Amino acid sequence: MNNFSEPIENLDAIAIVGMAIRFPGADSVEQFWQNLQQGVESISFFSDADMIAAGLNPELIQNPRYVKARSILENVEQFDAKFFGFTPREAAITDPQHRILLECAWESLENAGYNSETYPGRIGVYAGMGLSSYSLFNLYPNRDLIESVGVFQTLISNDKDFLPTRISYQLNLRGPSVNVQTACSTSLVAVHIACQSLLNGECDMALAGAASIRVPQQSGYLYQEESILSPDGHCRPFDANAQGTVFGNGAGIVVLKRLDNAIADGDTIRAIIKGSAINNDGHLKVGYTAPSVAGQAEAIAEAMAVANVNPETVSYIQTHGTGTALGDPIEIAALTQVFSRYTDKKACCALGSVKSNIGHLDAAAGIAGLIQTVLALEHQAIPPTLHFESPNPQIDFENSPFYLNAKLSEWPEGETPRRAGVSSFGIGGTNAHVVLEEAPILSQPRTNSRDPKLLAISAKTASALEQATQNLGQYLKIHSDCNLADVAYTLQVGRQGFNYRRVVVAETAEAAAIALSSREPQSVFSGECTTVNPPVTFMFPGQGSQYVNMGQGLYDNQPIFREWVDRACELLLPHLGLDLRTLLYPEPDREAATTEQLAQTQFTQPALFVIEYATAQLWQSWGIQPTAAIGHSIGEYVAACLAGVFSFEDALGLVAVRGRLMQQLPGGSMLAVCLSAEEVRSHLEDSLSLATINSPSLCAVSGKTEAIAQLERQLTATGITCRRLHTSHAFHSPMMEPILDEFRDRVAQVRRNAPQLPFISNLTGTWITPEEAIDPDYWANHLRQPVQFSDGITEVLNQGYSIFLEVGPGWTLSTLTQQQVHPKSSRTILSSLRHPRDEQSDLAFLLATAGRLWLSGVEIDWMAFSPQESPRRIPLPTYPFQRQRYWIDPPQFTRQNTTRELPKFPAHSETIQDGETDSETVLSSSYIAPRNDLEQALAEIWQELLGIEKVGINDNFFELGGHSLLATQVLSRIATTLDVKVPMRRLMETATIAELAVAIEEELIAEMEGLSEEEAERLLLQA
Repeated sequence: MNNFSEPIENLDAIAIVGMAIRFPGADSVEQFWQNLQQGVESISFFSDADMIAAGLNPELIQNPRYVKARSILENVEQFDAKFFGFTPREAAITDPQHRILLECAWESLENAGYNSETYPGRIGVYAGMGLSSYSLFNLYPNRDLIESVGVFQTLISNDKDFLPTRISYQLNLRGPSVNVQTACSTSLVAVHIACQSLLNGECDMALAGAASIRVPQQSGYLYQEESILSPDGHCRPFDANAQGTVFGNGAGIVVLKRLDNAIADGDTIRAIIKGSAINNDGHLKVGYTAPSVAGQAEAIAEAMAVANVNPETVSYIQTHGTGTALGDPIEIAALTQVFSRYTDKKACCALGSVKSNIGHLDAAAGIAGLIQTVLALEHQAIPPTLHFESPNPQIDFENSPFYLNAKLSEWPEGETPRRAGVSSFGIGGTNAHVVLEEAPILSQPRTNSRDPKLLAISAKTASALEQATQNLGQYLKIHSDCNLADVAYTLQVGRQGFNYRRVVVAETAEAAAIALSSREPQSVFSGECTTVNPPVTFMFPGQGSQYVNMGQGLYDNQPIFREWVDRACELLLPHLGLDLRTLLYPEPDREAATTEQLAQTQFTQPALFVIEYATAQLWQSWGIQPTAAIGHSIGEYVAACLAGVFSFEDALGLVAVRGRLMQQLPGGSMLAVCLSAEEVRSHLEDSLSLATINSPSLCAVSGKTEAIAQLERQLTATGITCRRLHTSHAFHSPMMEPILDEFRDRVAQVRRNAPQLPFISNLTGTWITPEEAIDPDYWANHLRQPVQFSDGITEVLNQGYSIFLEVGPGWTLSTLTQQQVHPKSSRTILSSLRHPRDEQSDLAFLLATAGRLWLSGVEIDWMAFSPQESPRRIPLPTYPFQRQRYWIDPPQFTRQNTTRELPKFPAHSETIQDGETDSETVLSSSYIAPRNDLEQALAEIWQELLGIEKVGINDNFFELGGHSLLATQVLSRIATTLDVKVPMRRLMETATIAELAVAIEEELIAEMEGLSEEEAERLLLQA
């Protein structure tokens, strides 16, 4: 019977990659699933006091037919206006459907792991909403408010036309933005249209969903026998006792992408939409509001065909399932009609209806069913449909492929992936059906490496940052086995960076949770970003900062760093006669010997250049570009190379020659002295030179080793702090003069260019000029003259630079810079590589620095920052909105006549004046006036509800424009006015006043036949 072929690839499949909800009893999909699997009914029942406080008519709620139940949402009166940039007044006049769906849209993108500001593709919005009862009941009665705000502003803040475009505007989404309205099927139709838009290439990602929120929430409804509403506030789909549905409030959105794109982008795929279809019943049914077996069956069959799925492989249907006596049998008949074409199996497909849990969410009903089914596929379990005791006798379950799932059931695996169908049918006949399939297993589980990760959190307020921190910490505590690389990646690429920021560096989820809870100062950093992408100054240290294994953690973990180190060492091999990597990263048993070898200037200078240049390239690959640079001695060569003065190859050659020439000179020593330059000069003899001026109170002296030792003893004896530097020669002293000419000639042999990046000259202590940068004499004098670092850093500070990043081993230059910054200054001074005595790993230290740069407003290219292990976007806690009450209360109910005369039009042919439009209804009967009081009473009810001036006793209710919902109102009015309960079927069968009057009399006679003589007499007396 299988006429379907299983597709080799899901070429036209759509991936659901994100979801967000506001459903009764659940503000998150996680809570929603908990409620579903535990069989929670989230329908609220209200006290009289609740409803009177909500502004309802006390007489109404005392009516014995008034059902005090509805499914509602928490905090619909609240909104985070500041987050979305609303003024308080604008927020207060905006329909809660707009506000809540806007929040859901934001959350759904974050749930999918996307930042709409950085996403390169087009994101579409397909959404709808219910009637704006907020504007009708809360705003428009307040004439002063409307006059103050203006009708137009009120309209765009409440009307359904402006719902999707508001979302697009607020979230900067530049794909199609389309309002969808098909009554109860709105949200599932929105999903279908969004899928088509994706397949047609109109957008690269789409949000689809709806909201339906009616106010006041604490309100019920008048029950009418055989109407679509439940008599007791419970919804019993497909049960023998099913008598109607319960309406409620809710909102939901899903994020959709083409499946191939979702796989390529590392998205968490929650489920696959294999195919979908929509149609309309047309007029082949009882009435406009009635359902149609043929219409529903056609939509379901088409969706299966589009999905190329045999219905026999579908093992669960999330039905429309309203729990109505008429609708439920029709829906099962339609499903059976489709499935029976392809299978003769019985009870092979489970049925469910989420309406038994949360009620009928009107425009949001379809998205509720879709999300419920996605969760069922994810958890491989089918949640129970509530209140099912015995099947509706009008449904032949025994001879159908279906059974009602009334308990939490494991969803067994079959020969094909788990598949499900979701139906949603709107009043008016627009039907939608979506075929879902469980998400594919894309790869084998990845190892959860213990390398440190950088988690970045931000918020628009301090309180929101604290809440976000708590939420993430709680998530990590619960999901301690999660892949922390995925968490870090999602936070980096899938969240916008707001002003209040916090970062944490950790190796495991458990460690991150503990750090976030305790705020460990070595791994958790916080700050308020006050500038957008401030300029960054790179600082390159000189000799004395080197140590064995500097940057080894980066060499092992960062491909960019490793690439540049390898390339440099290979280029240096003919210059040095050895592979510099053997000195940088020796075997453990050679570290001591290598330390002495690395201290030789012929190796120190190339080693520092290589490590600093590779570190700079790593920072730049992460999007952190210097706007200025300053080097210390050999460090200036790195700055010059980055600025384009020398090519990478030429710079390496110059540094190697510089080190080799210096190595050939007699040895010497250097001494750091905690005095100003003037004070140091007063202690110098002829054989000693002032080599560096590092800060106003710290200098270095160069000279012969014996002279340096003598100076060290003298200074120590007088209480002046000094320290011997770890160098092999007396740099920046007259001892360098024998090599100046040879080095000058070597510089003259390479191509030199004007700098493209401003950097400080060590010779002048100010910005290097193009002439100086290309002059061989400059570079020769550079190795002889004192390093004017103090003046240089002062120049940079005076230019207003606020971010200083030391790009090399240790924190020597960071310390020197800090000494020249005012304690109350907002400057950020950071190091890239740890000090050799620091126990923190290289990668953890670097990540902490990157995080602190981000705290200061430096923009990081998070996509490039991510490790090369193909991290994935995963659902994480979303933004914690800081809501406040923004609400216009409705006027309180008062006892005054608020009825108004409604315009009525003729039902029968009358004279029409010039300029009028003939709107007469063509009837199959001539007008005959009512003949008795009962017919007169019925005529008045019909005239008022139909808006027709005169109704004859033989006029057909449906020819006059009546429909099933209006019939419910007629029967309700008859019950109120005449105190007679007339079944819906009697009105359907007796569609004229004359026939209905007879039916009423028969109902009264039937009632009297069951009464005693005394009761009948009392009833007649009352009449």
